Amino acid sequence: MRFRLRFLLSTFCFLLSAFSPVGCRKEPAPKAEPPSEPHDSPRAAMFTDVSDRVLPKFVHETGRVDTFFYPEIMGAGAAVFDFDNDGNLDIYFINGRRHTPPDVEEVEGPARNRLLRGSADGVYTDVTEGSGLGDTGYGMGVAVGDIDNDGDADVYVTNFGPDALYRNNGDGTFTDITASSTIANNAWGASACFADFDADGSLDLFVTNYLDYGGESEVDVPHCKDNRGDPDYCGPQSFDGTPDRLYHNNGDGTFADASTESGIGRAGRKGLGLLCIDFTGDRRPDVLVANDGEQNQLWVNKGDSTFVDEAPARGLAVNAAGRTEAGMGVAAGDANGDGQLDVFMTHIWKESNTLYAGGEHSTFEDRTDSAGLAALSRPLTGFGTAMFDIEHDGDLDIVVVNGRVFRDEPHPDVTLEPFWSFYAEPNLVFENDGQGQFSSIPRDRAGPFVSTIEVGRALIPADLDGDGDLDLVLTNCGGRPRVYRNDAPKDGHWLAVRAIDPAIGRDVIGATITVSLGDRSLTQHITRAHSYLSAAPPAAHFGLGNTTHIDHVTVLWPDGTQDQLPTPPVDHKLAILKGTGGIHE
Repeated sequence: MRFRLRFLLSTFCFLLSAFSPVGCRKEPAPKAEPPSEPHDSPRAAMFTDVSDRVLPKFVHETGRVDTFFYPEIMGAGAAVFDFDNDGNLDIYFINGRRHTPPDVEEVEGPARNRLLRGSADGVYTDVTEGSGLGDTGYGMGVAVGDIDNDGDADVYVTNFGPDALYRNNGDGTFTDITASSTIANNAWGASACFADFDADGSLDLFVTNYLDYGGESEVDVPHCKDNRGDPDYCGPQSFDGTPDRLYHNNGDGTFADASTESGIGRAGRKGLGLLCIDFTGDRRPDVLVANDGEQNQLWVNKGDSTFVDEAPARGLAVNAAGRTEAGMGVAAGDANGDGQLDVFMTHIWKESNTLYAGGEHSTFEDRTDSAGLAALSRPLTGFGTAMFDIEHDGDLDIVVVNGRVFRDEPHPDVTLEPFWSFYAEPNLVFENDGQGQFSSIPRDRAGPFVSTIEVGRALIPADLDGDGDLDLVLTNCGGRPRVYRNDAPKDGHWLAVRAIDPAIGRDVIGATITVSLGDRSLTQHITRAHSYLSAAPPAAHFGLGNTTHIDHVTVLWPDGTQDQLPTPPVDHKLAILKGTGGIHE
């Protein structure tokens, strides 16, 4: 009853917002036409750093005391989601742990993950205290999903050590249900996702595990040196991989470990980033895992509770030269406008990032060089990444955050403390020409996102200020997180779409959204898991170019049914309700 009342009120609020100039919260007026400017006029910076104005003071805790404890250099993720259902996006930052010296923790208390509540004016307030989400493990990643279909988002945290599952109580607080849920992943967890793998209506859980590093502190783990003989962080080649885990949601608050019988737990590799979407067109969620220095895995869902790794057969295991790469972050979208799903993966320096272009029969081909994406990424180490339409011109651009894992000479513009300056690198923005050819945006046009030199790790695109374009949330290893507002001059219109099933009371992970625009169409998949260690809002965001007319929006639900909404307005946020075709904003 608690959920049903809240869901009805929420739906009324959204409906009112869709058809009223006032609604339940104040929104910016939609732009009737994209701004015009002379072709040769200077363009404003794409991204503005608003961190000082909108975020409370917070620095990611690594526990560093010059011991080169491996988890320190991998950073941590974040989640952007509406935890209290007030219509404003909130942010959950994962934190590390002070592992030495012990007297520091006695004085300052343990390092905790941070929950920040968003407001209508875009400013965030730290509400960790009393929320129940102040996890004190050595945090790595986070997954978000409604595991009990009660209309609010629950949270799973991966740690170096035991992971944790938190149930949303619906009143702004969370309860740790790890023990009662029977989930017990004690390995070095990395990225994770919730998806309904067996189509029973409840969200299951997939967890990537990294490697077998050893003990829980710097005193009982291996120590490594660089080529000069100086202490430095170890690389993955020094350790064995660990199997990923699959947990089946029993629908009663408990989960069953299905890793072995599903086939997923039989192979131990070094997983970091992941995507949980349908890669094969059978409406079942598959899992692509980016592995560090080993072949990537594409776990194809066979529909009988088993999975088969088809990455080698489908062209996603290695690059064009047949070599494995150090996979970190991963993103997907139609980069060249041919209607096929493409995959972009970030890697360590000297390897370049990789663009896998999708083809017939759900196969992929490495086209990094021909797309113009190789040369600029080779000197850098990429982590979080995203494919989205920055300026609403109708094609997908690519954004990458970078940061070394091995020490090198500091960048000339770095302003960090000496230790982290050896690992800091600039980020990258690649602009799409509409045909799948990319060029790097110079720092004067990209703005502080590129000119600020830090140790970047996670990256989440989300419309934080409700103006219709996607802003960026970024985490830095051993540094402060940042929010970059999207201020790129817009070349067109936009549409944002959610897919909700009122029968189960939540966004449907795995729904496919297609926007038809005359002679072309744009398709995206609804998911929450994002790239490297992170979770994003479950909405499909489309840049429409200069079109002002949408023929229709179609939702293909995982059960094969469809709903179609004719001629929706541009520059709007819509939610399509399963079985009704109804919309709300």
